[in-house]
Amino acid sequence: MPNENSYEVALQKSNAIREGLAKTPEKFTMLTGDRPTGRLHLGHYFGTLKGRVELQNMGAKTNVLIADYQVITDRDTTEHIQDNVYNMVMDYLACGIDPDKTMIYAHSAVPAANQLMLPFLSLVSEAELARNPTVKAEMEASGHELTGLLLTYPVHQACDILFCKGNVVPVGRDQLPHIELTRTIARRFNNRYGKVFPEVDALLSETPLLPGLDGRKMSKSYGNSIALGEEMDELRPKIQNMLTDPKRARRKDPGDPATCNLFPYHQLLSSQQTCEEITAGCTTASIGCFDCKKLLIDALDCFLQPMRERRRALEADPERLRAILEDGNRKARAEAEQTMADVRKRLLTTFANTHSLALQQTMFAMGEAMIAEQPEPLVVRLPGAPDRRWRIAAAHGDCLWVEYGSGTTVHRILIDGGPAHTYPALRERIATLAEHIDAHR
Repeated sequence: MPNENSYEVALQKSNAIREGLAKTPEKFTMLTGDRPTGRLHLGHYFGTLKGRVELQNMGAKTNVLIADYQVITDRDTTEHIQDNVYNMVMDYLACGIDPDKTMIYAHSAVPAANQLMLPFLSLVSEAELARNPTVKAEMEASGHELTGLLLTYPVHQACDILFCKGNVVPVGRDQLPHIELTRTIARRFNNRYGKVFPEVDALLSETPLLPGLDGRKMSKSYGNSIALGEEMDELRPKIQNMLTDPKRARRKDPGDPATCNLFPYHQLLSSQQTCEEITAGCTTASIGCFDCKKLLIDALDCFLQPMRERRRALEADPERLRAILEDGNRKARAEAEQTMADVRKRLLTTFANTHSLALQQTMFAMGEAMIAEQPEPLVVRLPGAPDRRWRIAAAHGDCLWVEYGSGTTVHRILIDGGPAHTYPALRERIATLAEHIDAHR
């Protein structure tokens, strides 16, 4: 009999989830996400993005995390991270993720979710973390030593999944150890402190792994990927230089699509009839690799064109992108605060907040109301500086974030007790604080 953590058992559970989604999608909460280390590619689309859109449209509660904090797990810089985050939002929307149905949020904007790390770390041993095969693979791929952050990366992922009480995560087979550890953490917390978190299971991808242009796993770090929305002048030379069946050294040599790097792309992008014609032509050498590549270029162009058009429209409207991310961040903060309230109650650590919990809730509600009902942007005049049009961006507890700027260049100030201020008083607070910072940095 297979053990609980075997692939066979995970596959059985995954099939049961698919049956359940078809009948009662509202019972499922999905969490998945990506690190903003560069543009998303075709491997991401067929591996997970396509499935996210399907779950969203079926009616499951879907949440997508942009794991900007986790970029530093195996990188020494956060250069270009803001551009990468907004490009990721554009890719999500271009693929069909609907922000009215799916919560899209940034890791760094939800501090309460990271507070789960402390209790969760107390529930796992160093040996359990060290033998996680994904951690080992990430360490080898990055060339970094085993830092504390990399070692605890699976616990970070457990926090991401459980803060919104997710019970299903779309993954490939290689990510199963992460799901197993998340399930273990949830069980141990529930057994030790009382029920807070659901059982988590993997929804295994049914799409075969899409190889990169050179036959290895498609990866941004390998430089062998095709970005979503990639233009034809970049796409064509990539396909023309792709590796094909090694048996076909000459045009007249028959080949085998099963060993050709092009054929998995055709299976996903071309019609069944085209795939059958390619198989017959390749095995008899009646068509060459050049012909096969031309067909693939046409299929890719047809597939990517709608994404290109949607991305162009989004690029022309950066304010919409920022508003979508802010709205998702606000919703995620509310969920994280509620989960942490449940956790504190079970840990018996609510004493520090009992005298102020009602006040915090009131201030949070007031802050949300100020965001929804704020008048025109607050114009603040500072000596020797141009007028700046500030807006209330977010509420967190008894604080407000106010900001000015647009697109990916935004400057923020935190106002303590913000929701208690009238708008004239808030304008004075902004002016006073802004005089003491270099808001143009």
